[in-house]
Amino acid sequence: MKCRTVSLGIILFLLISLNANAASQREAGPPAGRGQEISLFTDSAGRRVELPARISRIAPSGALAQMFLLAVAPDMICAVSSAYSSDEAEYIPAYFSGLPVVGQFYGAANLNPEEIARIGPDVVIDVGEPKDTIARDMDDISASVGIPAVHITATLETTPQAFRTLGKLLGREDKGEALARFCEKTLAAVGGIVGRAGGGKKSVLYCMGSAGLNVLAKGTFHTEVLDWMADNRAVVDNPSSRGSGNEANLEQILLWDPQIIIFGPGSVYASVARDSTWRQLQAVRNGAYYEVPLGPYNWMGSPPSINRYLGMLWLGKVLYPEYAAYDLYAETAEYYRLFYSHELSREQFDRLTARSLAGAPASR
Repeated sequence: MKCRTVSLGIILFLLISLNANAASQREAGPPAGRGQEISLFTDSAGRRVELPARISRIAPSGALAQMFLLAVAPDMICAVSSAYSSDEAEYIPAYFSGLPVVGQFYGAANLNPEEIARIGPDVVIDVGEPKDTIARDMDDISASVGIPAVHITATLETTPQAFRTLGKLLGREDKGEALARFCEKTLAAVGGIVGRAGGGKKSVLYCMGSAGLNVLAKGTFHTEVLDWMADNRAVVDNPSSRGSGNEANLEQILLWDPQIIIFGPGSVYASVARDSTWRQLQAVRNGAYYEVPLGPYNWMGSPPSINRYLGMLWLGKVLYPEYAAYDLYAETAEYYRLFYSHELSREQFDRLTARSLAGAPASR
């Protein structure tokens, strides 16, 4: 009877010791064998997530996150949501073209959890505007790949703070701060331009698609910059939240008759001057129409992310050149250096903006 009592006591002692050791590991580090310390990170969804104290390999949840991570820690990225074309690859580090493609959680919703698990990043990072289901979505990603996932909210106004958060999370505080300051400087400069324009904002349409008949309607996430900086004439009953915008027709576009038209890349910019109907628009008659620069991303969106800061600077020159006193090439070169790790030549800048600045339409 005494032996049995001693044995039970030993077993109880071992169980208490094991539980205490497991609890200690959860607070101070990962399970034995992983060789990493653990830190607790509270993401923008309010989730407390266990992450390696030193992160060295990261994967984006989609295109928006990929753009942020490319800016703050390009060398840590071990997978991309979508491949870069040869034209896009001109502006980003060469090794990105060889990274595995894992899809994205939102949008195309083609995230490949098996491939992410095989690659084995330390964390999957989601950046952008939060969905109503964001906490559950991040939990679902974590469960499906067996790797922690975190969300960092980034709106147009909160992007500087998002970069500071990413910098701290990834041990790149200096780079995060430099990116945040560029965004803050841009917001201040463009805010000053808009303030000077006051009630004299230019009327604008953003036209897209093979026929130029899709418009980005006022009041959507995709038109935040346009609505702030200009009088977006595309007012419709049910603004589309999709990047393809709302379908319109030439009759409606003639009624809107904006002072300036912005054409999306690959639309009808090159042919409108020869079209008798398009020529009825004052913007076309006056040569006040432009094509959004593209490379590696559309400067105005698609996706609507940090590229919009570059789009703001460009729009300032297009809409209010009398107030936009900055050197657009110098600002663009700084952006490409900071956000893409690329030294933009003057020849590349001229090629990117060949259809995008004053005087371009007249040459067609």
